[in-house]
Amino acid sequence: MSKWQELEHQYFMNTFERLPVTLVRGQGARVWDEDGREYLDFVGGWAVNTLGHCHPVVVEAVAEQVHTLIQASNQFYTVPQIRLAELLVQNSCLDKVFFCNSGAEANDGAVKLARRYGKLNLDGAYEIITTMGSFHGRTLAMVAATGQSKFQQPYIPLPNGFVNVEYNNIEAIKAATTSRTCAVMLELVQGEGGVNLPDDSYLTTVREWCDRMGIPLILDEIQTGLGRTGTLFAYQQLGIEPDIMTLAKGLASGVPLGAILAKDKASVFTPGEHGSTFGGNPLACAAGYATLKYILDQNIASNAKRVGQYLTNGLESLRQKFQFITDVRGRGLLVALEFSSDIAQSVLMACLDRGLLVNRLKPNALRFMPPLIIGNGEVDEALDILNAVLSSITN
Repeated sequence: MSKWQELEHQYFMNTFERLPVTLVRGQGARVWDEDGREYLDFVGGWAVNTLGHCHPVVVEAVAEQVHTLIQASNQFYTVPQIRLAELLVQNSCLDKVFFCNSGAEANDGAVKLARRYGKLNLDGAYEIITTMGSFHGRTLAMVAATGQSKFQQPYIPLPNGFVNVEYNNIEAIKAATTSRTCAVMLELVQGEGGVNLPDDSYLTTVREWCDRMGIPLILDEIQTGLGRTGTLFAYQQLGIEPDIMTLAKGLASGVPLGAILAKDKASVFTPGEHGSTFGGNPLACAAGYATLKYILDQNIASNAKRVGQYLTNGLESLRQKFQFITDVRGRGLLVALEFSSDIAQSVLMACLDRGLLVNRLKPNALRFMPPLIIGNGEVDEALDILNAVLSSITN
């Protein structure tokens, strides 16, 4: 254990199951530890490092903004915030933006917005329907929204106002809808819950149901947005539009930034009803603008689609080779590999020893979330390491 890891044990709350690596530098799809060892990064900051580590366009934007204006109260207008809001609206189906600091905060704010809508337009309705297996963040309210018992049990009693129903089941949503329902909130792909993809018709029928009942549809694109699944936003692949959408993770290439987007009819906040001290500050928004502009100009989503398919094909080849691989699933560069037994941690550690960083999604599954700028060469390198690791398991 290095001195930094010893100090972490001494001073930091016991909240993370960290791997025995202290990262000190990153460039593109690679990182280096304190001993100078190089790793290929297929975790990407948990789908945050959209353009890889320290991309020049982001570094330059942040450096310039640091010398210009880092923070200003939202009592005043600031240029980076307005430029980023304009770019998001121009490239989505939504009309208005609010910036915050994280995905959990974005989802929390979206719930507030939906409740405000319910009070104004739905006779005081306040309940949000979410799904089992979802993950919407770690604030107390978002733990209640998240349909996973392992996150909820330590904090019971939870805030009320959330109804968790089965994912990929429109009848469950219909049955849960009452006069108290003010919104449905879904992930288009359940990331943390298992990289779970619904049937093609599911989200279309949910959209139709929300329209029929006059309730807003909130799409949590914290993990799927910003090109991750092969289009700028995942909803664009499905022929539907949200009333409210949340973003974070890859929005600013690692600088903390989240966003709530809403159509005009759902944008019902008035001054004083929501806010944030740091949300949308000039530094974060400069990073966000540089990131989004590069994603759009360089068609990074197309690269994620193409290379994501290459990765999926390679993992499928491994599944054909190793009988203990039971499933490969995902969209774009958000992909899961599932095993027939709980070997994910041992596979992860063996990959780490060989210089590949992956994420243990479940005891029997790994998740791959590399930067969206990777090419087939990096995928081949990762697949070679995985093949070697998995071959050692069979021996």
